[in-house]
Parts: sequence; C-alpha cells; structure tokens
Amino acid sequence: MNEFRRTWCEIDLDQLQYNIDLLRRKAGKDVFAVVKANAYGHGDRVLTPKLQELGVRRFAVSNCSEAATLRKAGITGEVLILGYTPAGAAKLLAKEQITQTVFSTEYANALEAAAAAAGVTVPVHLKLDTGMGRIGFDVRHGETPLAELLAVCRLPHLKVTGIFTHFACADSFDPADERYTDEQTAHFDRVVQALREAGVELETVHIQNSAGILNRTHDASNAARMGIALYGLKPSDDVTPDADTLRPLLSWKTTVELVKELPAGDCVSYGRTYTADTPRTVATLAAGYADGYLRAFSNRADVLISGKRCPVIGRVCMDQMLVDVTGLSVQMGDTATLIGTDGSETITADELASIAGTINYEIVCNISRRVPRIYFEGGQVVAVEDDSTRF
Repeated sequence: MNEFRRTWCEIDLDQLQYNIDLLRRKAGKDVFAVVKANAYGHGDRVLTPKLQELGVRRFAVSNCSEAATLRKAGITGEVLILGYTPAGAAKLLAKEQITQTVFSTEYANALEAAAAAAGVTVPVHLKLDTGMGRIGFDVRHGETPLAELLAVCRLPHLKVTGIFTHFACADSFDPADERYTDEQTAHFDRVVQALREAGVELETVHIQNSAGILNRTHDASNAARMGIALYGLKPSDDVTPDADTLRPLLSWKTTVELVKELPAGDCVSYGRTYTADTPRTVATLAAGYADGYLRAFSNRADVLISGKRCPVIGRVCMDQMLVDVTGLSVQMGDTATLIGTDGSETITADELASIAGTINYEIVCNISRRVPRIYFEGGQVVAVEDDSTRF
C-alpha cells in the first residue's frame, strides 16, 4: 500500500452487511442499492460486486455511463437509471437490459421512436413528480393524468416494469414537512391504484429513500432505495434512533510531507489569512481541494495526527494544506486522518459538512477520483480502486 500513501480512502467492507441488514429490516421489503456518483464517493467498481455478493439484486444509478460501469463490473441484477439518458441509447439499454426512467410523454415518445428504429424493447420505470419538482409526470394538481400514463404504458417498444417517486423532505420531523411527505405518499398511492385498476401490471413499486426507510413505512410498495444510509451516513439529524447505529464505511487519510518551525509573525498559504502569533510547529499535508478537501475548511477544520486534533491553518491549496502540530512529535511520512477515527478522537463527514454549510452527501461525493480507494475485509487489503497514472 505504500505507493498510495499520498492521500487515500479506506473502505471497510465488513460494515456493509450490517447496514444492509438494518435497512432491509426497517424497510421490510426488497431493496435497491443506490450506487450513483461512484457509489457516493466510495468506489462503484469494487463496491457493487461486493453488494451483489451480499445478496443485493437491484441497483440504481444516475446515468448510462454509470450503468455500463456496473455491467462491466459483473453486475447481473436490475440496474435502474434514475435520470435522463439520450433516447439514442435505446439499443444499448436493451442490449444490456438496463432499466430507464421515463418521466414525461415527450421523453417516452422519443425513447419509443429510437427503440422502434433499433428494433428493440427497453425496460422502463415510470417516474411521478409528487412534490420534488425535478422530473416526473406531475400528479400533484387536479385529476390524475391517467390517459397520459396509459398511453405511455401502451407504447410497443417500452416495457413498463415499475413506478416510483422521490420524497423531498422525508428526512425532517418538522410537522409541515411531515404533512408534505404524507401528501406525496397519497399522490403516489392514488396513481398506482388507478393504473392497476386500468389493468397495468407494475412489478416494482418504490417510494422510500434512505430517510423514507428510517422514518416511515409504506406497505403499498414492494421495494425501497438504500442511498446514503447504505454507506453508514445519516440522511439528516432528524432520523430514528436506528440511524445512529449505522456504520460508516469510509475513512480518509493523507500524509505529512514536511514539518517546520514557524516563527511568530510569519504567514502561511495564499492570501496570508493565517499569521502565527507565537512560534508554532507546522506540518504540510499532501491533500487539497483537488482531492476534495474543500477550501471552505481553511482555518476552520481539524485533522487527526497521533490521536490529537490539529487545526487547519491558512487556506487549503489545490494539492496541499497546512496544520498546526505544536507540541506533538510529528515527522515526514506520518498519517493524518481527515475523516475517521484516531485514538479516542473522531472526525465525521457530518462535522465537515457543518463547517462547510452543506450535507455529508456532498463531502463524500466530492472526494476526487484521483484519491485511491483501498478496500479492507477482516483487516486485510482485498482491493484497490485507483484512477491515477501508474508508473
């Protein structure tokens, strides 16, 4: 592993089964593993075969490229694209048996035309907009657009195998947000019932995301989507106690490049935002915002070295950052933990998200692909995902 010791992530695969079991138990139904955005920064090419090995048979991604990556990684179960795919990809979707989301009549007709021209049939799920306001057949206002949906279901080169929607605020216990989620559920259930009464067979019905699994039940669906919670991270602080037992998979570490003494009055990094008021010992670390460690952490976040919190000083650079290690015995080659546990101290993705004014999703998704992911089982390295140039 020495060749990766610049900055790297460690992914603990031993925690996956626990999180899957917890979420399956809470959902009480089959589950999709949402592995879009490089498995939320955890590395899809290694993680998805492991999920399949652990019994997951449904996967959800953002786009066609991510879906193709899963097929190349040996995923044989259902792969659902949650967003837009150019209609011209119909032949590829059919060949690889990738399920495409259909979210409007215009898009359905374009995909139908492309599939007809290619002589193929594409499996699809219908997406309903019950209140998220992004994509989907809008079912919030007035009567159910049943004729429109039935017309899509009758297109000869699209095979409708499922239907779903997405909660906007199921991660909140605010009474107004809970009412909104109840309304979304009611809109969804009404349309599903209408389609079934019209004779449409819907094999897969799913509405719950991670927050929906942890905070709610939905007996009318037969599948749920494990997203951020699969990776051991809470959708928000407003979740059931079960969420507190989720086990994060990811730790993020980097290397001490240089240790030097900084005289009182000297500055460090761009913009001279930090000036030493007393003599300090400073370590330069081999990570920066190009690795995904946000510039917003400048002069605000901590890292862990030798089990102690060391404050980030000065502005985070593209490839490097500086921390105050005064009073510690630190040398070149030592490890600094950006996310994870060292001794009795822990820095979480939630802590960094709070500093940056964002959410834990963004923190882990932003970790660059140039940062190798090193996978552990039973304390042993079992795989490495590395997109960097090898010499």
